[in-house]
Amino acid sequence: MYQDEILVCRDCGKEFVFTAGEQEFYASKGFENKPVRCKECRAARKNGTPTAKPVREYYTTVCARCGKEARVPFKPREDRPVLCSECFEASKAE
Repeated sequence: MYQDEILVCRDCGKEFVFTAGEQEFYASKGFENKPVRCKECRAARKNGTPTAKPVREYYTTVCARCGKEARVPFKPREDRPVLCSECFEASKAE
């Protein structure tokens, strides 16, 4: 009735097998959704150990207000001014 199924882990992106036995167990417990994490990521999440997160890419640009170098976590566009963190905080206070 059940057949092994290949799924992709939400956290690490690796493929894992959702076995026929696991599917039968899930059905017996009334679970309707398939697992979204592999065994390793489920165990890490249960134990509270973080899984590897992607490294955020930063871009270097020039602050439109003070002219200092600014590092930002998004790709600056030519049509929008970019502020350094100090000028950004000051603009929020205004």
